[in-house]
Amino acid sequence: MRRTAALALSLFALVACGAPAEEAPAGTTGDLPDTAAVVQAVTKDDALAATLPDSIRQAGTLRVGSNVQNPPNNFYAADGTTAVGSEVDLAKAIGAKLGLAVEHQDMAFGSLITSLQAGRIDVTMAAMNDTAERQQAIDFVDYFTSGITIMVQKGNPQGVTGPDDLCGKAVAVNLGSSQETYAKEYQCLSGDPIQVTATDSDTQNQNQLRTGRVAAILNDLPTAVYVAKTAGDGEFFEVLDLAPINGGPYGIGVNKSTPELTAAIRKALQALVDDGTYGKILAAWDVEQGAVDEVTVNGR
Repeated sequence: MRRTAALALSLFALVACGAPAEEAPAGTTGDLPDTAAVVQAVTKDDALAATLPDSIRQAGTLRVGSNVQNPPNNFYAADGTTAVGSEVDLAKAIGAKLGLAVEHQDMAFGSLITSLQAGRIDVTMAAMNDTAERQQAIDFVDYFTSGITIMVQKGNPQGVTGPDDLCGKAVAVNLGSSQETYAKEYQCLSGDPIQVTATDSDTQNQNQLRTGRVAAILNDLPTAVYVAKTAGDGEFFEVLDLAPINGGPYGIGVNKSTPELTAAIRKALQALVDDGTYGKILAAWDVEQGAVDEVTVNGR
């Protein structure tokens, strides 16, 4: 469900559209959760580290390919060079458990799999959905469940509790997204379909919701949570407390030629789930709705 459109610092930049009510919600990357202590508390598992491929163990570094423009999963801090986000923290924690430093390499989303296959990176971690098609090329260690979520005005003035309440109402989605497909195909029991407003502008969608021209925005869970938390210092929007719709896993991509790395990452992440580190990281970024209890490979 991940869109490849950039969600960089300009995503929530102030854009004048006439009256103040038309201004885009302002977000910030300055007020970030402090997760350093959580990550630093992770200790190396010597037995697990010994199972790593020789090349990675000897290098002492895990090269993580990502598309660093997708808050809150991975994006740049205010300095424009430091990668931050829930996935960045999870990668560092996995690295610490395996005794590895983590090096993020920022690249186009579409080049991640080919870069992994070519050996330019060791893994991918970029809000990439684990799909049957992608499994033909690489393996996945599944670490998060995302899906469509519903964002409404703060206070939920229209009383939206789920998809059925959107029937007959206008809803904003991103053009060409899985959310657009879902909204257009949703079968309304009332007979009044969802009125879909599709744009290629997050700012425009947020403006429409702020001014009441739409009843809700459909977006991926992590992105919606981040927008609700940062836009207007959290005073503009809220996300309904629902399980992700049409949920599916995000996966850490690993080359099929290194199954021992896949196994080591799965076990390291499962250890972080079991000792609570994983949950603390997701909670810090307000995305615990997508947490998993069991870390799987290729959905199994």
